[in-house]
Amino acid sequence: MMASIVVTCYSGSLLRKRVSENNGISLVKHDGLRLDHRMHIPSATSMSTRNISASGPRCRTIKAMASPTVAAPKRETDPKKRVVITGMGLVSVFGSDIDTFYNKLLEGESGISLIDRFDASNFSVRFGGQIRDFSSAGYIDGKNDRRLDDCWRYCIVAGKKALDDANLGHEVLQTMDRTRIGVLVGTGMGGLTAFSSGVEALMQKGYKKITPFFIPYSITNMGSALLAIDTGLMGPNYSISTACATANYCFYAAANHIRRGEADIMVVGGTEAAIIPVGVGGFIACRALSQRNEDPKKASRPWDKDRDGFVIGEGSGVLIMETLESATKRGATIVAEYLGGAVTCDAHHMTDPRSDGLGVSSCIIKSLEDARVSPEEVNYVNAHATSTLAGDLAEVNAIKNVFKNTAELKMNATKSLIGHGLGAAGGLEAIATIKAINTGWLHPTINQDNLESDVTIDTVPNIKKKHEVNVGISNSFGFGGHNSVVVFSPFKP
Repeated sequence: MMASIVVTCYSGSLLRKRVSENNGISLVKHDGLRLDHRMHIPSATSMSTRNISASGPRCRTIKAMASPTVAAPKRETDPKKRVVITGMGLVSVFGSDIDTFYNKLLEGESGISLIDRFDASNFSVRFGGQIRDFSSAGYIDGKNDRRLDDCWRYCIVAGKKALDDANLGHEVLQTMDRTRIGVLVGTGMGGLTAFSSGVEALMQKGYKKITPFFIPYSITNMGSALLAIDTGLMGPNYSISTACATANYCFYAAANHIRRGEADIMVVGGTEAAIIPVGVGGFIACRALSQRNEDPKKASRPWDKDRDGFVIGEGSGVLIMETLESATKRGATIVAEYLGGAVTCDAHHMTDPRSDGLGVSSCIIKSLEDARVSPEEVNYVNAHATSTLAGDLAEVNAIKNVFKNTAELKMNATKSLIGHGLGAAGGLEAIATIKAINTGWLHPTINQDNLESDVTIDTVPNIKKKHEVNVGISNSFGFGGHNSVVVFSPFKP
């Protein structure tokens, strides 16, 4: 196996090596993203398992990391451990129908608009991927619907739609062993409206005026809990909260429950509803949002030189993950196969990514190892690509480090069209990835007018492209340095 060693200096320069075809190791020194000069040190047979150090100010070494083998590894064949996707459900800025959602993406239609849910006229950012005309009719009864935070309303509707899509409606579930079906829907922010309203009641009227639903509808586990209570699903049930990496963390954890034999079916994804004053205001305070108020539809522009921050979005994306054995027994329609995933941490900064992309590249490598896939088999990346100055290029650097030949690789950014759904982003993007697999069409990355020169991978700029996906990965990264990557492919019996 080839060894990959990275040496990072606190001064900001980056030393990155690649094993050459001869008996030496070429070290490439970068100043930020620019190539400065090359150095050469002799190789050693033990290099793949030992640290190296380099001269320079306050450098620290990072343990060597082995890259995947070139030959395609043998994939899982046990039907009890193969994880397939049998249903999808969502709530999005383009509505709650899967085909409508993806057709809007293929058309390159932006879902970004001025916020009118509250008076944002005094905010420095006044737009987002706000959901309008949402209806829970047929999924949530009127009394509960009036009480629920939007975060949980989106979760329940997307979850039940996914169950229906998998032919696991109420009557079918009644005939099944529901202790073998779990729910794992995470959120980055939780019931933010419920929390904000509770604090407001406390400050204005005192603690006696706080609703008894304040705590239950604020805490992040309640989406999974409410969905399980409503459907009677008694398997593994909890939530994960890793900011914008949340949904992919949930997919990874749920698949492992299935692989370990703890569940046959998992209802999995992410949900978020943060387009309220405290949510928008909080991200403004972080200086994370685009301020292109004069042209909101042009604001989300991943990899474009004129990008100035991400656009806040919301919604929910849920998958039904199931053992191949279970899906086969009940005659389910299989839309894709989950091959594997991985989670890592940058261990670097609360909000900024590592410029060298090490945490991301190691996560991609680990996901491919878990999926038993070689880099050469991957030909599509649904990128995290939020439209931030540092994050977009750090992700590209990581992708180029893993995939040495990117000639056949396509990469697009769903967030350019719907904004950044935070904890729901990975769920919505997993659905976009699976629809790309099913349709053979990749949606465009819009607002690609002045592409960064370092972005040498095809970003599907502005117009959809026909592309047969062999293996696709979906990236999600979150505040705190959380990295998550999941791997999907067409299902082949």
